Amino acid sequence: MNFLKRVLGSSPKQELVSIPSGRLYLSRSQNSVKGYSECIFKDAVAAVRRTTTEFHYQIVVQRAYEEGEEQLEDEEDEDSFDEYTFLIDEALHFRESQSDEGQAIFAWKDLLGDPGDLFEFVCDEGTDTSVIKDFFHIVLQCQYERKYNKSSKLAANDELSEFIYVGHIQSPPSPKVVASPGRSAPTTPNRRRSSVHGAAVDPATPGAVSTTMAEKYKVKSVLGSDEAELHLFDASTGVFLLQDNVVTASVKDIGSWTYWLDVTSPKKSWLGFLISADINPVFNYEHLSFIFNYYSDDGSASSWLLHFKDADTLEHFQEILMRALWESLNQQSWIKANYDERDYVLQAFNDMSMEDAPAEQEEEPEEFEDADEEVQNDTEAYDEDEDYDNVLGNREFQGEGKNSQLAVGYKHDRSFVVRGNKLGVFKHTPGNTLAFSTTIENLKTPDGKAFSPTKVMLHAEDSSMILQNPNKKSSLYSMDLEYGKIVDEWKIHDDVSVTSFTPSKKFSQMTSEPTFVGISDNSLFRVDPRLAGNKLVDSEHQSYATKSVFSAVATTDMGHLAVASAKGDIRLYDRLGIRAKTQIPALGEAIIGLDVSADGHWILATCKTYLLLIDATIKDGKYAGQLGFQRSFAKDSKPRPKCLQLSPEHVAQMQTETKQPLSFTQGHFNAGVNSKETTIVSSSGPYVITWNLKQILKGDKISYTIKRYTDRVTADNFKFGSDKNVIVALPDDVGMVNKRSFKKPTRESIATPVKQFRG
Repeated sequence: MNFLKRVLGSSPKQELVSIPSGRLYLSRSQNSVKGYSECIFKDAVAAVRRTTTEFHYQIVVQRAYEEGEEQLEDEEDEDSFDEYTFLIDEALHFRESQSDEGQAIFAWKDLLGDPGDLFEFVCDEGTDTSVIKDFFHIVLQCQYERKYNKSSKLAANDELSEFIYVGHIQSPPSPKVVASPGRSAPTTPNRRRSSVHGAAVDPATPGAVSTTMAEKYKVKSVLGSDEAELHLFDASTGVFLLQDNVVTASVKDIGSWTYWLDVTSPKKSWLGFLISADINPVFNYEHLSFIFNYYSDDGSASSWLLHFKDADTLEHFQEILMRALWESLNQQSWIKANYDERDYVLQAFNDMSMEDAPAEQEEEPEEFEDADEEVQNDTEAYDEDEDYDNVLGNREFQGEGKNSQLAVGYKHDRSFVVRGNKLGVFKHTPGNTLAFSTTIENLKTPDGKAFSPTKVMLHAEDSSMILQNPNKKSSLYSMDLEYGKIVDEWKIHDDVSVTSFTPSKKFSQMTSEPTFVGISDNSLFRVDPRLAGNKLVDSEHQSYATKSVFSAVATTDMGHLAVASAKGDIRLYDRLGIRAKTQIPALGEAIIGLDVSADGHWILATCKTYLLLIDATIKDGKYAGQLGFQRSFAKDSKPRPKCLQLSPEHVAQMQTETKQPLSFTQGHFNAGVNSKETTIVSSSGPYVITWNLKQILKGDKISYTIKRYTDRVTADNFKFGSDKNVIVALPDDVGMVNKRSFKKPTRESIATPVKQFRG
C-alpha cells in the first residue's frame, strides 16, 4: 500500500505525516572534540514535507510554542531558530530505535557535524504507534523516490528495505543529556528563528561531566560567590569530615539557561558540575550549611557540605543557587518572577518550612493520629529473623511483559496488577497477605484489538475497571470484572486526548456513582458514560487557551479538585466548569503524581527527586480556616510547601549502590473512610520509602523509613483502610509488606536487599 498516497489523499497540505509531540537532540559522538550532547527543542513537532522539486522531501522539526510565546520571542530575539529542515537522502542513515523507557526514537546523521554526530527525535509517550510506523515507512519511500527519481507507489517492501539503516544509535537521549552552553543552534542549513535563548537545554546530571569540562564552557557571568568550609560525608563513620577550611563557591551562568557550580580554593579545584535538581539541595540554617550531592563519571555519588560563617552569607548563597536551579528548570528569568514566588521557592528547600510546624513543647496537631510508634521504637525491636515480607509469593502471575500498574480495591479486598495486556487479580487475606486469584488474559477492545493499559482505575463499587489504551487516548474502556471482559468503549471527545482521570470524589469507587473526572493537556472535565455519543459533559468542561500541560488530578471527599502540571504548578477548584480558586506556584520540576487528604487539608505532589506536602488551609484574614479549594489565598500568603527529600548522604549511598538517579513513583497517603492520613508511601528504584506525617510536622530531620528489594519497584500503595500494610509490585512479583519491617536509613539498610516475597 502506498502510504504517501494514503496520507496525501486525506489532506491537501504538503505535509505527508507528522508526529505531534517530542524532543529534538543533537547527540555527540564519544570521539567528538566537542564532547557534549544538546537538547535543541524540549517540545517539538516532526513532519515529512514535499519540496518544490519532484521526488524530493524534507524532515522538518519545529519548536512548539505556547500561546503568545512566539510573538514575545519574535520581539526579543532575531538570531535564533525555531525550525530545522533536513533533505531526505540515504546519506542521512535514517533509523528507528527505542529508549529505555520505551519511547520511539528516530535518528539521522548530522551531515555537517563531526563523524558520529546524530540528530535524534524522541517521540512523547502515548504517540500513536500507527503514526510512528507511518513516519518511518514514509521516510523510506522518500529515500527511494529521491534515489531512483520515480514514484514509490509500486515499490515492494524488499525494495524499500535497502534504505533501512541497521547502525547503532550511539546514546539515546534522556533528561540527563549534557547541554551545549555556548551555541544557539548547531550548524544545519535552512533554519528559521527559534527561541530568544537559542536551543532549549535539559538540566544535566552533575556526574555526566567532570571538573575539567568547565574549560569547554564560556562563562557569560557570575551570579555570585561566597566563602565556606568544605566537608565530605564519610559513610563509615556517618559524619561530614572537613576537607578544606576556606573554599569559594561560585555560581556561573554559562548560557542557554544552564548554570555551573565551582568549589575552589587557592590551591585546588575541588568540584565543578552543572546545577540541576538531581544535586538534591538542602539548606540548614540551624547549622549554617548547604548539603548537596555530586556524581562521578562512573555513576557513584558523594554527599558534600558547605558550612558558612553566618546566616546572611548562607541566605545570599541560597538565593543565587536557587535562582540558577529555578531558571534551568523553568527556562525563564528569576528576576521576572514576583517576590512572593521567589520566596516560595527559597523556603521550599529549607529543612523546615511548614508554617504550622509545632514547637517541641506544643501539643502535636490533632489532625494526625498516632501513626504507630513502631516507626520510632518497633523498627529496632522487629525480629531480624523475619526478613521475609509477611506475604505469599505471587509469581503465578507470569507471562510476557512486566508488572506496571497497580489498582487497590476499596469496596472489596482485591488488588489488580497490569502486566502487558493481562490483568492479575489478588485477594487480601485476613492475615494481611496477598493470594493470587486469577489472571484476566488478552485485554482487547470491543472490536478485538489487543492493548496494554497505561492507566487503570477501579469504578462502580469495584465491579468494573476503567482502562486507557495508549494508542487511542480520546477514548477510555470499561471492563466488567465479574466477566473479566472489556465491554464498552467510551468516546470522550474527538478533540480531547485524555492525560489522566480520577473518581468524582475520593471514595466514589465505593459507590455506584457513574461519573468521574478527566484531564487533558489544557482542560479538565467530567465524564458521564450514560451520555449518548461523546461522554464529556460540556457544562463541566474547563479549557485553557494556553498550553497548561496538565499531568495529574486528584479529588477530595467533597469533590474538590487539585490539578497539577508538568510545569510544576497546582490549581485548586471547588467544582468543575469554573476557574481555579487558587494557583500554587511551580518550583520547577514537573509534577508526575497527585494525592489529597479526604478533607482537603493536605496536598501531596510527586516530582522526580522529591515530594511536596502542602497545607491547603487559609491561615488568616476573613476566610481563615477555609480551604484554598473554596477561597483564594491572599496574594502575600500562598501556602508554604514542605519539600520531602531524602537526605543527600542517603541519596548518595543509594545511587552508589544502584548506579541510578533518584526517581520517585507516585506518592500516596494511606486512605480509609473516617480515618485520618498518617503516612505517605513512594518508591525509587529498589527502595520503598514511607514518611511519618507526625514526624514531618514536628520538624524531624529523618522522618522516613526504607525497605530495599533486589529489583526495582514498579508501583506501590497502602491497603485500603490501613496505614500499616503496603502493597508492592515488582517487575515479576507482587506482595504485601507490614510497615514494621521498614528500617531507619542506615548504611546497612540501604545496602542490604530483603529476600523476595515468600512463596
